[in-house]
Amino acid sequence: QLQLVESGGGLVQPGGSLRLSCTASGFTLDTYAVGWFRQAPGKEREGVSYISASSFSTRYADSVKGRFTVYRDNSKNTVYLQMDSLKAEDTAIYYCASTDSPVLRPQTEFQVYEYDEWGQGTQVTVSS
Repeated sequence: QLQLVESGGGLVQPGGSLRLSCTASGFTLDTYAVGWFRQAPGKEREGVSYISASSFSTRYADSVKGRFTVYRDNSKNTVYLQMDSLKAEDTAIYYCASTDSPVLRPQTEFQVYEYDEWGQGTQVTVSS
């Protein structure tokens, strides 16, 4: 069974950090590009970060540039999202998703339709 599982979410104070993990089971993640998305209550799902299979290409939403870092450890079949300097507006359910190709065309990295497998999501709450 193909599955992506996110972990690492939780409650953190503003200015704090969290590291999310996205681990694949049933398939090898190292040949696929992966995206991170988030959805806050009452809002649409939005792209947060993207990394190609080789890690050569990454992309970040403007709202998280300079604060979030995406990287992958293919030996562990896992993609990570390091989130620093967290703000209240980062509160959301975070999802990882994989594509069926090693890289996406520029400007399509945050298109939901480009992704085939999705995790169940992990809650991130930033509050004092």
